[in-house]
Amino acid sequence: MARDNYSYKKYQKELARKKKNEEKRISKLNKKNAPAQTDSGQVLNEDAAA
Repeated sequence: MARDNYSYKKYQKELARKKKNEEKRISKLNKKNAPAQTDSGQVLNEDAAA
């Protein structure tokens, strides 16, 4: 019977964790920057209507 390669499984788990954390970081940055862009867009639309 073959043995499990625990170090490979650990490495894959670590890569998945790092990828997930990176995606979370990018998502947070996008959320942080998005409201600033939409607020300025709303102001421009109100100025055009007036």
